[in-house]
Amino acid sequence: MKKQIVITALTFGAIILGSNKVQAQNTTATTAVNITLNDVISIDAGSTAIGGTVAFNYVTAADYNSDQTITKANSLKVTSTKNFNVKVKAGGPNFVNGLNSIPVDVLTIKAATAAGTMGGTKNDVVLSAGEKTLVANAPLGSALTLNLDYIIPAAKSSSSDILGKPAGTYTQTVTYTATAL
Repeated sequence: MKKQIVITALTFGAIILGSNKVQAQNTTATTAVNITLNDVISIDAGSTAIGGTVAFNYVTAADYNSDQTITKANSLKVTSTKNFNVKVKAGGPNFVNGLNSIPVDVLTIKAATAAGTMGGTKNDVVLSAGEKTLVANAPLGSALTLNLDYIIPAAKSSSSDILGKPAGTYTQTVTYTATAL
């Protein structure tokens, strides 16, 4: 009987006290996550300079005797993983209409008053067939915008650069290049 009482007491003791011993289990897991970066610089879709047109119209005497400015919002939208420059150049020395021409230096391109989100040092550029820096040391960023003013000053439109040329549309391409520093 003593044996049964001892066994019963031990059984109740084990039930009351329970067992705090837990079997070893994995409670953490680790995974390696890789992020692979490549340098990127891009003039993004949505830039109005991609396939865009800037059209100056000289219809009246007042047009020839005043500055003409055409502002293009989002002219350039650049994404770059490094600081960068934006350069501009004409596709040739003249705007052309058949055998007739107007020198490209009648046109000045500059950042508009509301220049957009692109930083850096902005320069007014008199267009030429040689590359010129429009924006220097722009900070890296994503979808940075630059609004541009295209200007033909009255001093050019009322000069022999434009006056005396046959009527018609004179055309030249303008190329923008973004280059990482």
